[in-house]
Amino acid sequence: MPVKNHFPQVFILLILLQLNSSLIPACFAQEKSHEDITGNDLKIWLTRPATEWENALPVGNGRLGAMIFGGIEKERIQLNEESLWAGRELDYHNPRSLEGLIEVRRLLFEGRFVEAEKTAQEKIMGDKKNDETHSYQTLGDLILDFGRYRGKGDYRRELDIETAIATVTYQANWTQYTREIFSSAPDQVLVVRLSAGRSNDISLTVRLSRPGNRAKIETGGNDMIMSEHTGNGIGVKMVTRLKAVPEGGTLVSGGDSIRIGNANSVVLLLTAATDYHGGDPGDISAKQMELASSKSYDELKKSHITDYRQYFKRVDLNIGSTDAVYFPTDARIDAMKNGYVDPQLMELYFQFGRYLLISSSRPGCLPANLQGIWADGLTLPWSADYHININIQMNYWPAEVTNLSELHMPFLEFINDLSEDGRKSARDVYGCKGIVAHYTTDPWHFTEPTGMIGYGMWPMGINWSCRHLWEHYLYTGDKAWLDTFAYPIMKEASEFCMDWLVKDPKTGRLVSGPSISPENRFLTSDGQKASMNMGPTMDQMIIWDLLNYTIRTSGIIGRDDAFRNEMIKTLENLSPVRIGSDGRLMEWTEEFEEAEPGHRHISHLYGLHPGSQITKQKNPEFLEAARKTIEHRLSHGGGHTGWSRAWIINFFARLQDGEAAYDNILALLRKSTLHNLFDTHPPFQIDGNFGATAGIAEMLLQSHAGEIHLLPALPSAWKNGYIHGLCARGGFEVDIDWEEGKLKKAVVLSKLGNDCQIRYGEKVTSITTIEGRRYEFNSKLEMR
Repeated sequence: MPVKNHFPQVFILLILLQLNSSLIPACFAQEKSHEDITGNDLKIWLTRPATEWENALPVGNGRLGAMIFGGIEKERIQLNEESLWAGRELDYHNPRSLEGLIEVRRLLFEGRFVEAEKTAQEKIMGDKKNDETHSYQTLGDLILDFGRYRGKGDYRRELDIETAIATVTYQANWTQYTREIFSSAPDQVLVVRLSAGRSNDISLTVRLSRPGNRAKIETGGNDMIMSEHTGNGIGVKMVTRLKAVPEGGTLVSGGDSIRIGNANSVVLLLTAATDYHGGDPGDISAKQMELASSKSYDELKKSHITDYRQYFKRVDLNIGSTDAVYFPTDARIDAMKNGYVDPQLMELYFQFGRYLLISSSRPGCLPANLQGIWADGLTLPWSADYHININIQMNYWPAEVTNLSELHMPFLEFINDLSEDGRKSARDVYGCKGIVAHYTTDPWHFTEPTGMIGYGMWPMGINWSCRHLWEHYLYTGDKAWLDTFAYPIMKEASEFCMDWLVKDPKTGRLVSGPSISPENRFLTSDGQKASMNMGPTMDQMIIWDLLNYTIRTSGIIGRDDAFRNEMIKTLENLSPVRIGSDGRLMEWTEEFEEAEPGHRHISHLYGLHPGSQITKQKNPEFLEAARKTIEHRLSHGGGHTGWSRAWIINFFARLQDGEAAYDNILALLRKSTLHNLFDTHPPFQIDGNFGATAGIAEMLLQSHAGEIHLLPALPSAWKNGYIHGLCARGGFEVDIDWEEGKLKKAVVLSKLGNDCQIRYGEKVTSITTIEGRRYEFNSKLEMR
């Protein structure tokens, strides 16, 4: 339906939002089926250009990204390339760390927490300078200057996440203008096409620019090159190439711009490369341009859509829709904030998370960072780096379950790449075997403890990351990969843990430390704030998890019997997780008072999610303690960042509480979602998008407890719907349909021929499957 037909309704909606939120539902009124929707249901669209970066629209091919502002007289397309970092490889090892470790452990066991932290800060922590020279950076801007227009109207800026194409349309000078922008993975090029409703009606000036005024810009004919050695000459070298291909009209280039006059249409092709992976970025970008420019626009567009859809179309979700779908996305977000419930916006948000992963994480690329690949400026929040104390892990929670297993590989490869420096850090910092990494790293894979104790003294980064190696095997069943790639990393991580653990003199059980519960603090007996102790619950859970699946892996591949027995003995002596006197899971080895009861991290529930230590089948008493822990956090203001709220959605899904999970989806959309659906920490941080997508999947399908559990946390608001194409551990693909809040049917595709148990409510059905065969079940789990 044309946008212009809805302008009056949009205007009324915005007025009602300002005047009285109680009137909002009258605007959206009737619930619609998917068949009633006419093409807006998987589009983010707005009726004005972006004035701030946070509301531009993202496109990306895993490596090359852009943010589309959609200006009428001047368009800014902000550019990124995944490896454009201004840092370099550095050693942050503190030479006094071995000496400090012994002293700090003694102080912690004596309960001298503040003194221990001062000693650790001085003798264990490395020095990392967080400045412009060690940050992910913008590639620059593509500026399109169209001059003055008259009679502007009928504006629409949209991102179609079924095609991964951004479009800007508007009326001006009595004609219709259209821009299409996409970033192609098969052709490794950003494509912009400008067209108009009349011939010879496109005139513009094209420029490339980059902050800092250090970039060199050259033009010649219809080509432009921007190059720079970033970070004042200590970062990567970058080259960006632009080619303008007008149909008709004139073209003049010179200085830092290309001027096109009176063309029928214009295609702009942009390639970019750095020397991060080796090679000359000028040669690499030139070859990319040569290949892309040999194809027509239609060929580039067709191959882009085909490539993108091979991933995106694997999963289809329908949880209902209303007339809200006909309103702009920003108006719908504002309506949600004012109390309206928009089920299709939740569906769009779910699929947007998958879109972002497809667009920021492709095989052969670096993993998605704190902002995916989309970031503006030279000095970014937290350097937009790889935080491995939850953030990068959350980025990849939806990869396997939402049928994007191949897109998991950049992170899995990255874990392997951490091993070399991780080996050095284990040896030099702690005198241990194996591999270790801490709370953050960068493309040069440093693993030493850096920064302040409250976030940096946490040696579990690579151990948590190993969970993803195991998950990839559980979903794919790839034993060869498990044997040759995953197991060696798991083994070295386990070797570190067994060397690292020490006996608690009070209990005789093995504890991890010195360490923290990221990034929380407790109050000591004299009222001081401290972060570090021996045996924080999250460490114990992660080590328990790692040793368990490394033991299982050793058995699966038939290797290292003696080492497997060592791990079993270590597990038997590991200090257990405990429930406190108030019924909550204890976060530390003692029942300390929390300095921030509503802290954003809820680290001691790792065993509930993403781990599988706490399940209804194994230990329901821990499940209840976990619930009390979450409720306590929320009652004190927890979940105030987007990613934290997303984690809570997954927690409640594992608790099989669909209503609470749903309420937290509402809270995420109302409190931590920007008008372009970006998650906000604040500022923008992409992990909340990914975490919420995983959480919605977790509400509809779970498989962590040895069963394929259908609709474990279906909320009453999603009365009718379906989810097709989700994946379950064991090598299964699952379609689920429900009506009136009850299972209607399920179809299970067995990709590996494994046995499986299928649960719906209290009913469990066991089947032996044949590889490649589909099995259909009715509402009673009877096979059809």
